[in-house]
Amino acid sequence: MPPDLLSPVAAGTAAEKATSGEAWLRALLDAEAALARAQARLGMIPDGVAEAIAGARVDLDDLAVRARGAGNPVVPLVADLRKVAGEHVHHGATSQDIMDTAAMLVADRTRRIVLADLARTLDALAGLAVRHRDTPMAGRTFGQQAVPTTFGLRAAGWLTAVARARDVLAAVPLPAQLGGAAGTLAAFGTLDLLPVFAEETGLAEPVLPWHTLRAPVAELGAALALVAGALGKFAEDVVLLAQTEIGEVAEPAAPGRGGSSAMPHKRNPVLAVMIRSAALRVPAYAQILFQSQTAGLERPAGEWHAEWLPLNDGLRLTGGAAETAAELAGGLEVFPDRMRANLRDELLSEHVVAELARTGDRRSAREAVDEALRSGRPLGDLVPGGVDPADVVGCAGELVDRALAAYRGAT
Repeated sequence: MPPDLLSPVAAGTAAEKATSGEAWLRALLDAEAALARAQARLGMIPDGVAEAIAGARVDLDDLAVRARGAGNPVVPLVADLRKVAGEHVHHGATSQDIMDTAAMLVADRTRRIVLADLARTLDALAGLAVRHRDTPMAGRTFGQQAVPTTFGLRAAGWLTAVARARDVLAAVPLPAQLGGAAGTLAAFGTLDLLPVFAEETGLAEPVLPWHTLRAPVAELGAALALVAGALGKFAEDVVLLAQTEIGEVAEPAAPGRGGSSAMPHKRNPVLAVMIRSAALRVPAYAQILFQSQTAGLERPAGEWHAEWLPLNDGLRLTGGAAETAAELAGGLEVFPDRMRANLRDELLSEHVVAELARTGDRRSAREAVDEALRSGRPLGDLVPGGVDPADVVGCAGELVDRALAAYRGAT
């Protein structure tokens, strides 16, 4: 499958490969082989079927077209496999057993990639928080300068959000699926096959066949949206701080990166832009997965089918965002001098009012600050001995330490 021209955040990434058509075909074959191994272990079918399945050659494009006949690719795949591995292929299973199990295999394999890239991102963000624990900068609310903070605290916020999302994604159970025609295991005649099949796939053992109990897919979609959103927050802040008028950070430079087709002087924050594009799309895919929980009775009539692309694209985009975020966080350029220069005297207003109120009433203190702001008098001059915005960052340093301790304790 060639890279998606319209999805550069995932193009060429490990997650794109892990969610390709070839990867899904491999997962379908692995699911069928795991079922054959499990049944052979219990003496339900002869040995050797799994090996024949694993060695089968299937034309992916032809399979995709033939899938229209039954509405899913498992039916034509089983027909092909029975030609090379015999009638014991797919014994007692239904198409959804194999498709859902394959989906969980694709998700498990992609999740491993995402978690590895999130680990790289988190290590880089933790490093930023440590190095810039006490680097003063302007805090901003509603796009306006508010009170002083530190870049270390901002990085600690990114760290905390991404770490929480990572933990949620890592904890989502990915169960195998096996129930037969209507989820009763009737064709197998025993519950013993269910744990053996789950063991052979490497997936979690379900309590029940979940043909129309779609929480596993919905939970995964929610976790992907949470990860994409946390990475998107980081990316959005980078875009804002890299603006020409602010210039407090910059993306890592690379040949050809960030160029404009019309304006040679520009260095666009393209890594952050790509991450944000994924963050905007993944929640919409998660919504489809949540809607698919309405699947009726013992077999979905469209809900199951509607999940495949949103789930796959959610995995692919989140994986692409995670790989891109690791690069962005690892190479982010930080400009403390620019941050210091951007600290305006007005950011002292809250602090100065509080200091003046210690020796008088708060109303008079506020009036003195308002008069200084109107006249252009430096606010720091109102406080005996003066005060600098860089020295008024509250508990920022201690909060950074708290975030780092929580992160290190979790890892």
